Amino acid sequence: MPTMSFSSFPTRLTLLALLSATTFYCFYKSRRLKLLSQSLNPNGKTSSSSPRKAKLFFISQTGTSKALAVRLFDLLTSNNLAFDLVDPNHYEPEDLPKENLVLIVASTWEDGKAPPTAKFFANWLSESSDDFRVGSLLLSQCKFAVFGVGSRAYGATFNAVAKDVSKQMRALGAKEILPVWEGDVDGGDIDEVFDAWSGKVVGFCKGGVVENGGVSTNGVDCESDACSGDETDEEEYSMESEIVDLEDIAGKGPSRRSATVTKAETNGTLNGKKDMVTPVIRASLEKQGYKIIGSHSGVKICRWTKSQLRGRGGCYKHSFYGIESHRCMEATPSLACANKCVFCWRHHTNPVGKSWQWKMDDPLEIVNSAIEQHTKMIKQMKGVPGVTVERLREGLSPRHCALSLVGEPIMYPEINTLVDELHRRRVSTFLVTNAQFPEKIKMLKPITQLYVSVDAATKESLKAIDRPLFGDFWERLIDSLKALKEKQQRTVYRLTLVKGWNTEDIEAYSNLFSIGKPDFIEIKGVTYCGSSATSKLTMENVPWHSDVRDFSEALALRSLGEYEVACEHVHSCCVLLAKTDKFKINGQWFTWIDYEKFHDLVASGRPFDSKDYMAITPSWAVYGAEEGGFDPDQSRYKKERHHRSSK
Repeated sequence: MPTMSFSSFPTRLTLLALLSATTFYCFYKSRRLKLLSQSLNPNGKTSSSSPRKAKLFFISQTGTSKALAVRLFDLLTSNNLAFDLVDPNHYEPEDLPKENLVLIVASTWEDGKAPPTAKFFANWLSESSDDFRVGSLLLSQCKFAVFGVGSRAYGATFNAVAKDVSKQMRALGAKEILPVWEGDVDGGDIDEVFDAWSGKVVGFCKGGVVENGGVSTNGVDCESDACSGDETDEEEYSMESEIVDLEDIAGKGPSRRSATVTKAETNGTLNGKKDMVTPVIRASLEKQGYKIIGSHSGVKICRWTKSQLRGRGGCYKHSFYGIESHRCMEATPSLACANKCVFCWRHHTNPVGKSWQWKMDDPLEIVNSAIEQHTKMIKQMKGVPGVTVERLREGLSPRHCALSLVGEPIMYPEINTLVDELHRRRVSTFLVTNAQFPEKIKMLKPITQLYVSVDAATKESLKAIDRPLFGDFWERLIDSLKALKEKQQRTVYRLTLVKGWNTEDIEAYSNLFSIGKPDFIEIKGVTYCGSSATSKLTMENVPWHSDVRDFSEALALRSLGEYEVACEHVHSCCVLLAKTDKFKINGQWFTWIDYEKFHDLVASGRPFDSKDYMAITPSWAVYGAEEGGFDPDQSRYKKERHHRSSK
């Protein structure tokens, strides 16, 4: 027997350690399998004497899947079918071998992963299906069906969780009673698709049989176009576009019937021929007060327009830039957006997309209709207390257009023509873009004031806050800021502060300023718009005005004099930083706009820059003024709040 040399001793120890670790792992896995096997008797049936109820799982993040599952649960109950409604966050996945029938309504969250509440459940399925020690008969006594809830705006990850669950359940021996059905919350008919799937499920539970992977009930074969969900059909009829994603509005949101369309139904929907505004989206937006224009545009009267019509003060743009709020029209030529921001005050009732793929309306018709609808809403203010004949007359002739209503206006292919038409009518333009289309920014003609939303200062926080559709969202943001730097007209970074999310990155924000060199930086506290299935924000995430002031002063200090705090609007919890060397002359700020001069410059066709149409800022709008940005020509009005007296 050869002797062991001293030099080989560490090697032997390493091998022994690896062997011990492997032995322990095998023991752990065998113990785990033994526990699993104990849940079945030798005949493969549950050892419990009382029958187990079937399970209805909802894998949900924003509430859509849960709402749909509750709807199905009520339908099953009304048909005397006993089910348990189960949140996987409170379920032990090792109990799955005990189940005879499982229904799953599953949403897809970020990067094609399951929501956090179902992470353990999803990981257990994934690991078990990949582990050869578990075997392919673990769930052999279980039948199941899966309905996916997602959005095509996220491309390859569309309903990834539902598809993965189906694949993994089958790999573990479970029998699929229906192919995966897929609902698209941004397609317009998720309710119809889900109800059709629910009908098939109820049919099976009441005596249907599984045939070739589909359930046949009452003479209706689930292999038909009405419920086909196999890959061949999906590849043949799916949209070859970049639209996509996450679950959205519970039971009310737009969706797409990915697994139920026929060739006839796809006519007019490919190659940019479908309507952006589906009936479901239209109904939801109109309920919120939007006036839908054509097939993809909208207009809505702003509360500040109403306020200044009544002589009760204008918005922060009145304080910072001198717009007349009662003569401002809020509109957009594109209701679609490429983000699903957590603070979206429209609660994601608009469609999403990464490129223009819809029918396109004429820009002249959009402008005409927008002004027509806007003036109709202004006329409704006649007779309202405080509205004078003079202000009403002025309001009927809009002089400003905020292209920031909802969605991403810069996506509209004819945005330059639309802007030209507004300028021809001497209507100023304030356009906001979400910094995901840098090429569009480069191609954009002069805008009175061009905004880029900078919702976070780091890649990680931007992804968490904006929930962007593009995988290269950060690179697109940087390129957008570079494109902004090349613009000669007034440019703005728009920062929305969300307490606990993006208020700690002073240095990172400062680094972004050097890329775009904006004329102004607007810093505004997030607006809380009530509870929503699409956002987990609460009033705790809303900063005080003092918080916004402190943040703004810290940013100005960090810029080493390049920017100073110029204005504030306390009511809007908003502060303005301005480039010192451009807009502060002899100690006086010039943040306001000479609108008539701007329109003259545009009409001349000659090159001009932001200094050519600036105007002096009134003292009441300057940072630190006693008025706090409130126009003294307006009348302050405070609502009386009557609280119940405690007994």
